Amino acid sequence: MIEALRTQDSGDTAITPIAPTAAASAAPAAPEATPFDLSELDLAAVEAAVRRAAADEIMPRFRQLAAEEIVEKSGPHDLVTVADRLAEEHLTAALTDLLPGSRVVGEEAVHADPGVLDALHGDAPVWIVDPVDGTRQFVHGDPGFATLVALAHRGEVLASWTYAPALGLMAVARRGSGARLNGVLLQAGSPSSGAVLDVATSHYDFTTDDQKRVLAALETGGIAPRPCGSAGLEYLHVARGEIDATAFSWENAWDHAAGLLLVHEAGGASGTVAGQPFRIEGGNALPFTAARDTATARRILGLLAAAN
Repeated sequence: MIEALRTQDSGDTAITPIAPTAAASAAPAAPEATPFDLSELDLAAVEAAVRRAAADEIMPRFRQLAAEEIVEKSGPHDLVTVADRLAEEHLTAALTDLLPGSRVVGEEAVHADPGVLDALHGDAPVWIVDPVDGTRQFVHGDPGFATLVALAHRGEVLASWTYAPALGLMAVARRGSGARLNGVLLQAGSPSSGAVLDVATSHYDFTTDDQKRVLAALETGGIAPRPCGSAGLEYLHVARGEIDATAFSWENAWDHAAGLLLVHEAGGASGTVAGQPFRIEGGNALPFTAARDTATARRILGLLAAAN
């Protein structure tokens, strides 16, 4: 049953919130945590750091990679390049310098040491970094890749940067302050009444047979699903109103944190098949969706939950 969705209007559930269990209700209240003050951070300096990492480490290697600079991780579709590694190192140094005491959860660092993920459960502000989202596109000379950076504190994403350097696109979102693309306010809007919904789904190269079965529920009248490219750019497409929703079956924080905030701040909605907001710390019921509006999110989740 779809009971709750996260929307732009609040950081919490906004559609019939789920009641806590009796045990949770009886538990003593934890001391209220001091929120991180985002005003203490120079957001323009973060954007400059993202641009500089791409300019120094990514773009000089775009369409210039040697064979030995491309490595398979878990399989032939899961690639990493020297650009991924060097850009993540660059961003790790630059971002922690901008915010002393912060931690970094980067895709390549987690691949080397899964314990890095523990920072998502800690008290320090955390930068969540995907240095090259869409590495397969990058390797094949396709400009549809992005650098994704999000800043989170105690599980809440506060700001995000989605930068597609080969396309000249920089999208920035700040919780409660909207989202902008190249400085212009983003509004996801709503699909036209009766329009076929364009939905980007997990790519079949990265899904199990069971995940394919569930996602196949979207192959129905009024919905046109297609495999996704760069997840970060698919979120940007939703925030721009260019597609109507995503349906993803994996939960790596670096793939989703930046884009989910971007969609929320553009007026969109998201949720999991369990009716819960997506948690960047993991442990989500999957698949989940991000959509232009609540009605679209409900429709997508209803179909997925029925097949789950």
